[in-house]
Amino acid sequence: MSADRPQLPRALVVCPTWLGDAVMATPALQLLRAGLPGAFLGGLCRPAAQQALAGLDVFDEVHPAPSGGIMAPKVAAQRVRIRRYASALLLTNSFSTALSTRLAGIPLRMGFNRDGRGVLLTDSLPARTRRETPPFDRSATDPGGYPAEPIAGAYESLARAFLERLGVDHRSLARPTLRLAATDGEERAAADILARAPIAPSAAFAVLNPGGNNPAKRWPPDRFAEVAAWLIRDRGLPVLVNGSPAESGLCAEIVSRACGMLGRDAQTSASHPLVNLAELGGSIGSLKAILRRAAILVTNDTGPRHVAAAFGTPVVALFGPTDPRWTTLTPWLPPRRDGKPLPLEAELAADPSLPEEEVADDHPERCRVDRIEAGAVIEAAARLLG
Repeated sequence: MSADRPQLPRALVVCPTWLGDAVMATPALQLLRAGLPGAFLGGLCRPAAQQALAGLDVFDEVHPAPSGGIMAPKVAAQRVRIRRYASALLLTNSFSTALSTRLAGIPLRMGFNRDGRGVLLTDSLPARTRRETPPFDRSATDPGGYPAEPIAGAYESLARAFLERLGVDHRSLARPTLRLAATDGEERAAADILARAPIAPSAAFAVLNPGGNNPAKRWPPDRFAEVAAWLIRDRGLPVLVNGSPAESGLCAEIVSRACGMLGRDAQTSASHPLVNLAELGGSIGSLKAILRRAAILVTNDTGPRHVAAAFGTPVVALFGPTDPRWTTLTPWLPPRRDGKPLPLEAELAADPSLPEEEVADDHPERCRVDRIEAGAVIEAAARLLG
């Protein structure tokens, strides 16, 4: 910063908790960085968000947010108070994070007026209900609930309102795309895992992501196995089945089923390995670097979907009783990493015929994820692969 330029007030961003939400916030974070180029910008982040955003040139400092508990707001406030932030933007919707910024004595606190926290905010944006939002106002289902609108768009709206409140003209700032970066350490960790897979450094490979926090969002293992067998047999791609350590058994089941479809030697074939990635260890950071290199990801609607898309890796995303409109990435998708003039993502909904005024979350039986057939997923993957 030049000596004759006045120092801009310090600003804090309270980042989303979950991995996928943190990735969907990256366009908003880039807007803030572009609109406040000389300001000290801090982030209050839970571990998943901190790992996801590592390597991005957005924050000047990251404060680790406590994982929870009755004392979490006080602890978070203590961690950020030392920086004497003049303003805070809350990308979270919780009462506790608003309380943290209030306890920290931050004068300007902006966020959506949800969960009864309006009294803790100095600048609140209204959270619209379905009865106020077309086309959801045509439905009698939960009219007081929130409309299924893109979370990434909500984050962008907050960022632009925050810049405007700080007197920054944001209208000339173009809409940014999803963006992530992998640190050198994350790249080395990924290279080690791929070497043990084994995947050659220059080899193309596919990743399947069959897990997820909500069992209702998990596509059946036998269909993931069918897709794995097709990727190996028809496309010549090694397949890595990704999951957390707790999902290692699920990944092993898919590997076993796919091996049965291909023949006993498929799992140990040096040319077409089929690997349970959950058994090889790793972290969100190493997964970022692995998905950055992948030729394609087939996944439930979970965090790795957003990670892959942010790196320009083609993604087939499967949606059951969670409305795709909450997490649609289309307006914020980056170009494909391989430069091909093909779509980057295919969203497959369990019931494409659901009326637009209805939200899939309210129709769990009609929108069961197992209504998506393996053939439709294979067709979408083939289209993305070209």
